[in-house]
Amino acid sequence: MDFEGTEVQQAVAAAARAFATERAEPAAAAADRAARFPEELVRELGQLGLLAVNVPSAFGGSEAGAVAYAMALMEVARADCSLAVTMAVTNMVGETIARFGTGEQKARCLPRLASAEWLAGSFGLSEPQAGSDPNSMTTRADLRGDRWVLNGTKQWITSGDRAGVIIVWARTDVGAGNRGITAFLVEGGTPGLVVGRHEEKMGIRSSSTVSLTFEDCAVPASAVLGQLGHGLRVALAALDGGRIGIASQATGTIRAALEASARYARERKAFGKPIAEFQAVAFAIADMRTAHDASRLMALRAAALKEAGQPYGQEAAMAKLFASEAAQIAVSKAVQIHGGYGYVGEFQVERLFRDARVQTIYEGTSEIQRMVIARHLLSQG
Repeated sequence: MDFEGTEVQQAVAAAARAFATERAEPAAAAADRAARFPEELVRELGQLGLLAVNVPSAFGGSEAGAVAYAMALMEVARADCSLAVTMAVTNMVGETIARFGTGEQKARCLPRLASAEWLAGSFGLSEPQAGSDPNSMTTRADLRGDRWVLNGTKQWITSGDRAGVIIVWARTDVGAGNRGITAFLVEGGTPGLVVGRHEEKMGIRSSSTVSLTFEDCAVPASAVLGQLGHGLRVALAALDGGRIGIASQATGTIRAALEASARYARERKAFGKPIAEFQAVAFAIADMRTAHDASRLMALRAAALKEAGQPYGQEAAMAKLFASEAAQIAVSKAVQIHGGYGYVGEFQVERLFRDARVQTIYEGTSEIQRMVIARHLLSQG
């Protein structure tokens, strides 16, 4: 087994690493403090081909594959989790359109997402009372003539105020349960699409998160993504891939915590010697390194299965669960190693601590991942 990746995968990861080190990392702290969306850096991601890593080249994508995408996202997340989230969601939207879209939808949307002509893509599934339970969805789409008219509210929408296109899920047949949900492509600025206030978040502060309200928002019949009533299938496929993204983000977070802690432990002295020489500190750093490598391998395994066209839902859920929970432990240990300095904004680990917390929540909570894993396992007989 080759753990280093192909030449293409290594090249994509190297480009992401250089960008992360030279451009993203120096700007991350200031963007976090100001809760400022890093528009210039997002456009640079587009120029580097990192907003559509697993999208066919015929539509402007890099067509480098799921493994290259995971490797690139780890590099960006190490420098700035907020920027990694923006990158991840846009990639997820692009992949979903590439898989389920018509030729016209692909030609219209994908080049704009890949190049950052459209600054971002958004994923409109969650609602105020319907997060992990799509059966509680209340947003509706009613066919009026040759137009679908959407009404309802979506919550926790990453880049919802910046998106050129949003994949929105709505009920098209109220009496059909999950089989009555359809996915639609709604372009930013469509009349009837109302952007809510920016959420004041604990972490991931330079990634914008808003609510979206649809007030008689009309889209053409051609806006249906996939088949009518098959929206849940579209959502589940996207979420499986999205979980690889969260696992990759968490892996990057662990690496950042590890590097910051090792550097500080070598420099900081107590009782006349570097604190790295104390067993408690050294063991904590050893645990971080182990967690990083395990998380990385689990994420890349799921990505490799996806790239090979094999089932990967269980592996993606396992990677997301393990890496996101391992990140919570790693950033907590990093703060502890830094002592009082770990609790102030001057040091990177304070931001890492805040950014990592959401990783066990979005794209399905840890509890949902355990349900997915158990369902896969127990259904095998």
